[in-house]
Amino acid sequence: MTPVATFAILLGGPLEIDDRVRALVMGARAIAADGGIAHADALGLTPELWVGDFDSTSPDLTDRFSATARLPFPAEKNFTDGELAIEQAIERGAERLVLVGAFGGERTDHALSHLLQAITLAERGLDVILTSGIEEAAPLLPGSLELDLPPGSLFSVIGFTALTGLNLKNVKYPLDQADIGFGASRTISNVAEGLVSASLKTGRALVVARPHDFSGA
Repeated sequence: MTPVATFAILLGGPLEIDDRVRALVMGARAIAADGGIAHADALGLTPELWVGDFDSTSPDLTDRFSATARLPFPAEKNFTDGELAIEQAIERGAERLVLVGAFGGERTDHALSHLLQAITLAERGLDVILTSGIEEAAPLLPGSLELDLPPGSLFSVIGFTALTGLNLKNVKYPLDQADIGFGASRTISNVAEGLVSASLKTGRALVVARPHDFSGA
């Protein structure tokens, strides 16, 4: 079987590295978005490209990664540094994207943009997962999705539209052909009981998981 072309996109949000994060980026090529390059050493990754306007990059990082190829952009532009890094990965043949440091940070607008963009990337046929080490997320579009989560760990399905025909199996609160209104909280705080199986008839959603949080068990 031909290996899937995986790229780790290093973003500027916080990151706690554990075995799950290391497994997600194992064998990946890396592209850093501005200050996200700070995660490279801890992940054991050598970015092949550093993209951005470098307005959130410290002098220390500039010196440490002085040999890394850069693709600079002006601060006044129509795209975030993260989106620019993602598009560079796609141009290089990415089939799977791991958005590292995709949650939290100082800019809620940037974090929300990453979540929304993950859905549009999935609609383009890319396999996408987001991680901060504390949280993970994967797009759920019409079709099916399986998530390997620790039994007892929390997850939620966040709808970005109304959802129809939502099925959840191997979970504490299963659903069978459920219709979920936009903004409804019914799918918040479910609990994995094995390999989580999710499927959807229509709509757009993210499955947001907390693989180390067993407070709902």
